[in-house]
Amino acid sequence: MRLAELSTRSGVPTATIKYYLREGLLPPGERITATQAEYGEEHLRRLRLVRALIQVGRMPVATAREVLAATEDEALDISRRLGAAVWALPHGPEPDPEAPATTAASEQVDALLERMGWEHCRAYGNASPAYRALVAAIATLARLGYPHETEHLLLQARAADELAVADLDLVETYPPENRIEAAVALTVLYEPVLQCLRRLAQTEETHRRYDGD
Repeated sequence: MRLAELSTRSGVPTATIKYYLREGLLPPGERITATQAEYGEEHLRRLRLVRALIQVGRMPVATAREVLAATEDEALDISRRLGAAVWALPHGPEPDPEAPATTAASEQVDALLERMGWEHCRAYGNASPAYRALVAAIATLARLGYPHETEHLLLQARAADELAVADLDLVETYPPENRIEAAVALTVLYEPVLQCLRRLAQTEETHRRYDGD
Protein backbone atom coordinates (compact mmCIF):
# COMPACT_ATOMS: atom_id res chain seq x y z
CA MET A 1 0.00 0.00 0.00
CA ARG A 2 1.06 3.60 -0.49
CA LEU A 3 1.45 6.09 2.34
CA ALA A 4 -2.06 7.50 1.88
CA GLU A 5 -3.65 4.05 2.18
CA LEU A 6 -1.49 3.22 5.19
CA SER A 7 -2.76 6.43 6.80
CA THR A 8 -6.38 5.59 6.01
CA ARG A 9 -6.19 2.02 7.30
CA SER A 10 -4.28 2.91 10.45
CA GLY A 11 -6.09 6.15 11.27
CA VAL A 12 -2.70 7.84 11.68
CA PRO A 13 -2.19 11.11 9.75
CA THR A 14 0.43 10.98 7.01
CA ALA A 15 2.45 13.71 8.73
CA THR A 16 2.60 11.59 11.89
CA ILE A 17 3.64 8.51 9.91
CA LYS A 18 6.45 10.51 8.31
CA TYR A 19 7.54 11.65 11.77
CA TYR A 20 7.59 8.04 13.02
CA LEU A 21 9.67 7.08 9.98
CA ARG A 22 12.19 9.87 10.71
CA GLU A 23 12.40 8.87 14.37
CA GLY A 24 13.00 5.20 13.56
CA LEU A 25 9.74 4.00 15.15
CA LEU A 26 8.55 2.66 11.80
CA PRO A 27 10.79 0.77 9.36
CA PRO A 28 11.11 2.35 5.91
CA GLY A 29 8.89 1.11 3.12
CA GLU A 30 10.08 -0.54 -0.08
CA ARG A 31 11.30 2.21 -2.36
CA ILE A 32 9.57 2.13 -5.79
CA THR A 33 10.60 5.58 -7.06
CA ALA A 34 12.84 8.36 -5.81
CA THR A 35 9.91 9.89 -3.93
CA GLN A 36 7.51 6.99 -3.26
CA ALA A 37 7.54 3.80 -1.23
CA GLU A 38 5.20 0.90 -0.59
CA TYR A 39 4.21 -0.38 2.86
CA GLY A 40 2.94 -3.75 3.99
CA GLU A 41 0.89 -5.31 6.76
CA GLU A 42 3.93 -5.28 9.03
CA HIS A 43 3.89 -1.46 8.89
CA LEU A 44 0.20 -1.40 9.78
CA ARG A 45 0.84 -3.71 12.74
CA ARG A 46 3.79 -1.61 13.88
CA LEU A 47 1.74 1.58 13.69
CA ARG A 48 -0.85 0.04 16.00
CA LEU A 49 1.89 -0.82 18.48
CA VAL A 50 3.44 2.65 18.28
CA ARG A 51 0.05 4.25 18.92
CA ALA A 52 -0.48 1.98 21.92
CA LEU A 53 2.90 2.97 23.37
CA ILE A 54 2.70 6.70 22.73
CA GLN A 55 -1.01 7.53 22.93
CA VAL A 56 -2.21 5.03 25.52
CA GLY A 57 1.06 4.37 27.37
CA ARG A 58 1.95 8.08 27.14
CA MET A 59 5.61 7.31 26.78
CA PRO A 60 8.16 9.61 25.14
CA VAL A 61 9.31 8.81 21.62
CA ALA A 62 12.79 7.89 22.89
CA THR A 63 11.30 5.36 25.33
CA ALA A 64 9.04 3.92 22.63
CA ARG A 65 12.09 3.50 20.40
CA GLU A 66 13.85 1.59 23.19
CA VAL A 67 10.86 -0.72 23.66
CA LEU A 68 10.63 -1.40 19.92
CA ALA A 69 14.36 -2.12 19.72
CA ALA A 70 13.97 -4.72 22.48
CA THR A 71 11.15 -6.47 20.60
CA GLU A 72 13.43 -6.82 17.56
CA ASP A 73 16.63 -8.00 19.27
CA GLU A 74 17.03 -11.42 17.65
CA ALA A 75 20.08 -12.13 19.80
CA LEU A 76 17.61 -12.82 22.64
CA ASP A 77 15.08 -15.63 22.98
CA ILE A 78 11.37 -14.80 23.20
CA SER A 79 11.37 -14.69 27.00
CA ARG A 80 14.26 -12.24 27.18
CA ARG A 81 12.96 -10.13 24.28
CA LEU A 82 9.60 -9.78 25.98
CA GLY A 83 11.28 -9.11 29.33
CA ALA A 84 13.53 -6.43 27.85
CA ALA A 85 10.57 -4.76 26.13
CA VAL A 86 8.42 -4.76 29.27
CA TRP A 87 11.33 -3.48 31.39
CA ALA A 88 11.61 -0.53 29.02
CA LEU A 89 7.99 0.49 29.73
CA PRO A 90 7.35 3.24 32.31
CA HIS A 91 6.97 1.71 35.79
CA GLY A 92 6.38 4.61 38.16
CA PRO A 93 8.49 6.29 40.85
CA GLU A 94 11.86 4.91 41.90
CA PRO A 95 12.42 4.13 45.59
CA ASP A 96 14.47 6.55 47.67
CA PRO A 97 17.67 4.63 48.49
CA GLU A 98 18.29 6.85 51.51
CA ALA A 99 14.89 6.34 53.12
CA PRO A 100 14.73 3.84 56.01
CA ALA A 101 11.38 2.59 54.72
CA THR A 102 13.02 1.48 51.46
CA THR A 103 15.15 -1.22 53.12
CA ALA A 104 12.14 -2.63 54.96
CA ALA A 105 10.03 -2.50 51.80
CA SER A 106 12.74 -4.36 49.82
CA GLU A 107 12.78 -7.12 52.44
CA GLN A 108 9.01 -7.31 52.29
CA VAL A 109 9.01 -7.59 48.48
CA ASP A 110 11.56 -10.42 48.71
CA ALA A 111 9.38 -12.21 51.24
CA LEU A 112 6.33 -11.77 49.02
CA LEU A 113 8.15 -13.12 45.95
CA GLU A 114 9.34 -16.10 47.98
CA ARG A 115 5.81 -16.86 49.17
CA MET A 116 4.59 -16.69 45.57
CA GLY A 117 7.40 -18.87 44.28
CA TRP A 118 8.45 -16.23 41.76
CA GLU A 119 12.08 -17.31 41.62
CA HIS A 120 13.01 -15.48 38.41
CA CYS A 121 11.70 -12.21 39.83
CA ARG A 122 13.72 -12.80 43.02
CA ALA A 123 16.83 -13.53 40.96
CA TYR A 124 16.55 -10.26 39.03
CA GLY A 125 15.71 -8.34 42.18
CA ASN A 126 16.55 -4.66 42.16
CA ALA A 127 17.62 -4.81 38.50
CA SER A 128 13.93 -5.08 37.59
CA PRO A 129 12.09 -1.75 37.24
CA ALA A 130 8.84 -3.44 38.33
CA TYR A 131 10.58 -4.69 41.50
CA ARG A 132 11.86 -1.20 42.27
CA ALA A 133 8.45 0.37 41.61
CA LEU A 134 6.84 -2.16 43.96
CA VAL A 135 9.40 -1.33 46.65
CA ALA A 136 8.57 2.36 46.26
CA ALA A 137 4.83 1.66 46.46
CA ILE A 138 5.14 -0.47 49.62
CA ALA A 139 7.43 2.08 51.24
CA THR A 140 4.78 4.74 50.60
CA LEU A 141 2.04 2.55 52.09
CA ALA A 142 4.16 1.98 55.19
CA ARG A 143 5.07 5.65 55.54
CA LEU A 144 1.41 6.72 55.36
CA GLY A 145 0.19 4.00 57.71
CA TYR A 146 -1.86 1.91 55.26
CA PRO A 147 -1.95 -1.93 55.11
CA HIS A 148 1.17 -3.34 53.50
CA GLU A 149 1.76 -6.63 55.29
CA THR A 150 2.74 -9.68 53.24
CA GLU A 151 -0.55 -11.47 53.95
CA HIS A 152 -2.46 -8.49 52.59
CA LEU A 153 -0.26 -8.21 49.51
CA LEU A 154 -0.60 -11.92 48.77
CA LEU A 155 -4.21 -11.30 47.72
CA GLN A 156 -3.00 -8.85 45.10
CA ALA A 157 -0.14 -11.10 43.99
CA ARG A 158 -2.37 -14.15 43.54
CA ALA A 159 -4.82 -12.14 41.45
CA ALA A 160 -1.87 -10.91 39.34
CA ASP A 161 -0.64 -14.50 38.95
CA GLU A 162 -3.98 -15.54 37.45
CA LEU A 163 -4.00 -12.51 35.18
CA ALA A 164 -0.50 -13.36 33.93
CA VAL A 165 -1.72 -16.79 32.82
CA ALA A 166 -4.65 -15.20 30.98
CA ASP A 167 -2.34 -12.60 29.42
CA LEU A 168 0.06 -15.19 28.02
CA ASP A 169 -2.79 -17.42 26.86
CA LEU A 170 -4.07 -14.45 24.85
CA VAL A 171 -0.63 -13.66 23.45
CA GLU A 172 -0.28 -17.26 22.25
CA THR A 173 -3.36 -16.85 20.04
CA TYR A 174 -1.18 -14.63 17.82
CA PRO A 175 1.20 -16.04 15.19
CA PRO A 176 4.70 -16.63 16.65
CA GLU A 177 6.22 -13.78 14.64
CA ASN A 178 3.72 -11.31 16.14
CA ARG A 179 3.74 -12.40 19.78
CA ILE A 180 6.35 -10.01 21.12
CA GLU A 181 4.59 -6.99 19.63
CA ALA A 182 1.22 -8.30 20.82
CA ALA A 183 2.49 -8.88 24.35
CA VAL A 184 3.86 -5.35 24.63
CA ALA A 185 0.73 -3.76 23.13
CA LEU A 186 -1.61 -5.78 25.34
CA THR A 187 0.44 -4.97 28.44
CA VAL A 188 -0.02 -1.26 27.74
CA LEU A 189 -3.64 -1.45 26.57
CA TYR A 190 -4.95 -3.70 29.32
CA GLU A 191 -3.50 -1.77 32.27
CA PRO A 192 -6.18 0.98 32.10
CA VAL A 193 -8.80 -1.75 31.58
CA LEU A 194 -7.72 -3.46 34.80
CA GLN A 195 -7.70 -0.19 36.73
CA CYS A 196 -11.22 0.65 35.57
CA LEU A 197 -12.54 -2.85 36.28
CA ARG A 198 -11.15 -2.69 39.82
CA ARG A 199 -12.89 0.62 40.46
CA LEU A 200 -16.17 -0.66 39.02
CA ALA A 201 -15.91 -3.79 41.18
CA GLN A 202 -15.32 -1.60 44.24
CA THR A 203 -18.45 0.38 43.36
CA GLU A 204 -20.53 -2.80 43.16
CA GLU A 205 -19.12 -4.20 46.39
CA THR A 206 -19.79 -0.89 48.16
CA HIS A 207 -23.44 -1.00 47.10
CA ARG A 208 -23.77 -4.65 48.14
CA ARG A 209 -22.43 -3.90 51.60
CA TYR A 210 -23.86 -0.51 52.44
CA ASP A 211 -26.96 0.24 50.37
CA GLY A 212 -29.25 -0.81 53.20
CA ASP A 213 -27.58 1.45 55.80
